[in-house]
Amino acid sequence: MPHAMDRPEDAEAVNTLRVGVLRLSRRMRHLSVDRTLSLAELSALGTLARCGAMTPGELARKEHVQPPSMTRILSLLQDRDLVALQPHPEDRRQKLVVATDQAEEMLAASRAQRNAWLAGLADELDEEEWAALRAAAPILHKLAHL
Repeated sequence: MPHAMDRPEDAEAVNTLRVGVLRLSRRMRHLSVDRTLSLAELSALGTLARCGAMTPGELARKEHVQPPSMTRILSLLQDRDLVALQPHPEDRRQKLVVATDQAEEMLAASRAQRNAWLAGLADELDEEEWAALRAAAPILHKLAHL
């Protein structure tokens, strides 16, 4: 299979995708329900909500941060009652981090707000563009998780 940058039109598509994803992401970040949380804190909460309880070390690995950074993030989230620590069922030396109901409600409100905003943008697309976006959505999701 050819590399995505072998042909000029592919290189241009990659560049256009990068710019579009960055700009959309930047605009969505400003829609946060709770603007006092950092991106790292929101990301950690989202990972806990999506993946369930895990140790601080597992969460640090999933978030691609060093354990001391995750310790600081979790301390801030715990102070705001957005995460709780529970005993590990198999290793008494470990703790599991879980998102609280308050965090789940905040994340749900944030998702609803961002989805509504994005749907409003999609309303500006014609049917052919909207069909292409629907077809591309699973591919973009896959790229985000590779």
